[in-house]
Amino acid sequence: MPLFKYKAVTKDGQIMENKVEATNQYVLLKKLKRNELLPIEVIQINAKTKNKSKKQKKNVETNNSVLKTIRNEEIQKSLSAKPSLMSKIKKLINKNERITKRDISIFTENFYLLKKANFNNIHALSTIINTTENESFKAVLEDILLGVEAGDNMYVTMEYYEGVFPPIYINMIKVGELSGSLTNALKQAREYLDSSMELNRKIKGILVPNIIQFIALFILLIGGTLIAVPIIQDTLNSVGSSDQLPKITIWFSNFLNNFMNIWYIPVGIILVVAVVLYLYIRTPKGRYNFHYFKYRMPVFGPLIYAIEFTRLIQGLLLNLKNGMRIQEALETCKNISSNLVMLSLIESSINNLLIGQSWIEPFEKSGLSSPMITEMLRIGMQTDLSEMMEKLLEYMQIDIDNIMNRIMKVLPQIVYAIAGAMLIFVTLVVLVPLIQMYMGTWMFSAYL
Repeated sequence: MPLFKYKAVTKDGQIMENKVEATNQYVLLKKLKRNELLPIEVIQINAKTKNKSKKQKKNVETNNSVLKTIRNEEIQKSLSAKPSLMSKIKKLINKNERITKRDISIFTENFYLLKKANFNNIHALSTIINTTENESFKAVLEDILLGVEAGDNMYVTMEYYEGVFPPIYINMIKVGELSGSLTNALKQAREYLDSSMELNRKIKGILVPNIIQFIALFILLIGGTLIAVPIIQDTLNSVGSSDQLPKITIWFSNFLNNFMNIWYIPVGIILVVAVVLYLYIRTPKGRYNFHYFKYRMPVFGPLIYAIEFTRLIQGLLLNLKNGMRIQEALETCKNISSNLVMLSLIESSINNLLIGQSWIEPFEKSGLSSPMITEMLRIGMQTDLSEMMEKLLEYMQIDIDNIMNRIMKVLPQIVYAIAGAMLIFVTLVVLVPLIQMYMGTWMFSAYL
């Protein structure tokens, strides 16, 4: 294993030197960074060199020695300088700054534009890092840059940050790097992020106001039943009125009182069911069934499958255009989705190719892909698969838009129906007794 000599600065401002074995310079830099050491110099001391370095002339400094001196002076200056109050506050705020999809979308857009301008990966990443304001995301990009400088592909480092980058996004970058079409992959990744953010924005615009309304009505229902209803009943009893509260109000009030006495039983049942479901989903069979349910569930299931299948076709098209065979393209794209059902379909397609059968058959038998999609792929296998995939992507994009339009029409109706039912129930249980009390009809029965 190579032997490296490094010089680094500790948190206390002390400069330390040491020799250590490491796989490569990139691994050592990450290790130093994890141990809160600021690297100044890392040199491989057992590397074989053909020419011995010449002795440096007196009073003459090389470029490397000048840069090292400047670097040492900058580090010492930054360590000795006392940070201002504003810089401390800014550092505290940005210390655990959350990385959002918007940050990733802006990075992808900028990276795509720089690649179109023929920037190499190192130059493009360095430029973006200098303009990134999110300190947490900046640290992630610096790690990616270190990996690229060490000779790795970007997706290798991104896989260490699966909590930051979506798995589909990482696989798009992987397909682009391995197929030599990173610019096109970045364009697809940008479109994927934009479409997912737009879908989330539309869904939140429908759900969030109605959820807030539902919670407010629920609080009014519980609070009114537990507080207002007993006060009204006590008032009627104290004046001797013969008026009675609505039957539904009395029933719900008794139900709440009984629930308060044995609340731990239903809550315990719910917790047990939740734990059992959680443990079942963590098993291979349970996880597969859960992922299958995602594709089959009402409203959103067809949309989820259509989007993920579209990403698969886009990845295959990139690889095919760069000279890959269909089997190699499927191997590269098999992690395009984290859904086990999609992964099993891709694996079955690869196995079919190995035994000389059609790779389209698993998607056809699954019943998840429409007959039109599988038929277009079959025609493409007999003519020009790349050209047919381009037409298929256009068809599927129209299909996705139609599904989204249907969801945007159906979802508000479902949400409004639930909120409306809740409002009617609150009116009958809480508002009707309050209106009766306000109208004062109970006073006549008390007088009589």
